Amino acid sequence: MRIFISGQKAFGAAAFDLVAGLGHDIVGVAAPLFASDGKGTDRLRFAAGRADVHCIESQALNADTLPGNVDLIISAHSHAFIGRKTRHKASVGAIGYHPSLLPLHRGRDAVRWTIHMGDPVTGGTVYWLSDNVDCGPIAAQRHCFVRPCDTPKSLWRRELFPIGLRLFEQVLLDLDAGKMVRVPQPRALGSWEPSFERPPVMRPDLLMLGETPAGYRVDMGVDRFTPEWTE
Repeated sequence: MRIFISGQKAFGAAAFDLVAGLGHDIVGVAAPLFASDGKGTDRLRFAAGRADVHCIESQALNADTLPGNVDLIISAHSHAFIGRKTRHKASVGAIGYHPSLLPLHRGRDAVRWTIHMGDPVTGGTVYWLSDNVDCGPIAAQRHCFVRPCDTPKSLWRRELFPIGLRLFEQVLLDLDAGKMVRVPQPRALGSWEPSFERPPVMRPDLLMLGETPAGYRVDMGVDRFTPEWTE
């Protein structure tokens, strides 16, 4: 597949290496200009430059800047909302990784809220991006245990970072096999917490609903047009 990656930091770079290692064609990247501490280049941007892949600034990604003939957009630790017009330019769609068992802990600080609320079990979810933040159908999910001594950083590094990569690999292998998993998030279980420090996600373009691409089946008889829970 021809894949575009939007992300940042070590997780974005690891996702880049994973996608390339699986033999997919990475046709572009959206990433910050600099590392989050302001020192040096962002790691995903560096990985793209090393592989001679064109990179744009994160907030510049839209339907006009997305390359043509993209099959799939991957959001890997990206805080830039990918609008409907942009998503629908990709023939298969767009997926992202969220470090919680969606629909629990939607929002930008899921790992911190997991620790803050004392959850004994958490996990990660790869889901299909939609008009509502962290609300799209689930493509793959895996749980893990939270240790009593865990901090957000230790839980992310030990469990949630590698889970995200394994889930991305699982979904890419599914798509290669012509299998598209789209399980609706159970609305009654949905929770959302605000960011501790960052401003709300900017959502620039919201347009029309889309169809499942030809050649893919939707598992479990999911109705793609069921309205999603709205924050």
